[in-house]
Amino acid sequence: MLFWVIAAILTLGASLAVLLPLAGGPTGASAAGDHDLEVYRDQLSELDRDVARGLIQPAEAEEARAEIGRRILRLGAPGQPDTVAARRPSLAARLVATVAVLAVPLVSWGLYIKLGSPDLPSQPLAERLAKNPADSSVDELVARAEAHLAANPSDGRGWDVLAPIYLRLQRYSDAVSAYRNAIRLDGESAARQAGLGEAIANAAGGIVSAEAQDAFEAALKLDPANAKASFYLAMGLAQEGRTGEATAAWQNMLGTLPPESPWRRAVEQALAENVKTAVASGAPANGPGAQAVEAAQSMSPQDRQTMIETMVAGLDEKLKQNPRDTEGWMRLIRSYVVLGKADQARDALSRGIAVFGADSEEAKKFTAFAASLGLTVTE
Repeated sequence: MLFWVIAAILTLGASLAVLLPLAGGPTGASAAGDHDLEVYRDQLSELDRDVARGLIQPAEAEEARAEIGRRILRLGAPGQPDTVAARRPSLAARLVATVAVLAVPLVSWGLYIKLGSPDLPSQPLAERLAKNPADSSVDELVARAEAHLAANPSDGRGWDVLAPIYLRLQRYSDAVSAYRNAIRLDGESAARQAGLGEAIANAAGGIVSAEAQDAFEAALKLDPANAKASFYLAMGLAQEGRTGEATAAWQNMLGTLPPESPWRRAVEQALAENVKTAVASGAPANGPGAQAVEAAQSMSPQDRQTMIETMVAGLDEKLKQNPRDTEGWMRLIRSYVVLGKADQARDALSRGIAVFGADSEEAKKFTAFAASLGLTVTE
């Protein structure tokens, strides 16, 4: 019943706010016209004073008087019946407006009675959060957990449940806090430390910082088989430029992960981006390891070609930073020959000889090696 009383009062207030101006007419119209006319008269007087003082030329004064006169004519004489009548809505217009204003609430009320649920009790947040979790949305479940933890901040189990939800919702800062609380209250576990590291890394835009590395290393101490920690630590190595070590770590993961592990695809994708530079900088000269070869064989020909070319480019860049790598120069020369890029292979040969000197043992070794591949050095 209270609902209907409040609804009736609000409807009546809204209707009166529209109807009263229609019924009352332009009460302030005449006063406003008188005021405007008085302003124009003051402007004419001020114009005459300016002419007398010589502040304005007579021609300009005449133009100004004409403009003010036109405004006075448009305004109309104050208080004239025809002016007021012109500003007052017609009876038909007021009748149509009144019917429209009254029809809106009447139609709305009729539709609400037919389609709405006026007898449904209100559901404050506390009651909505208390309903069956299966009938709740994710936001409601999170709000329910947050409300519980606000009242019970020492509930480590609650923080442990909420932390991975924050992580999936990409609320990384909240996830970091939740994981820290869970560890502080319920102690360390591999899952909590790995989750904390993942939250820290994602909060930093995907960078595996030293703080994130500490969390992942703590997870591996508790569970050496923790795939998440191993994957992110390898990613950290790649981000530091230690791509060879990163690739070796991911290859080792491929050898230990079960076939149904959801991490296998992530590792294979990471290897596709990093195995080339890792092999070029630290793997044996005869090519990548068996796990890397297996990963490469699962790629399409286009992806495999892209991987090889990126590997060679990575080796070339590595040699620019560390040119005293004899085996690296030989791998680079052979790689360009295999790719059919004789000019680039010859350029690599020349650069390698220039690093060690034309009379050095390394230069002789490079020349002989290139000749075995059908490549000769040029001027």
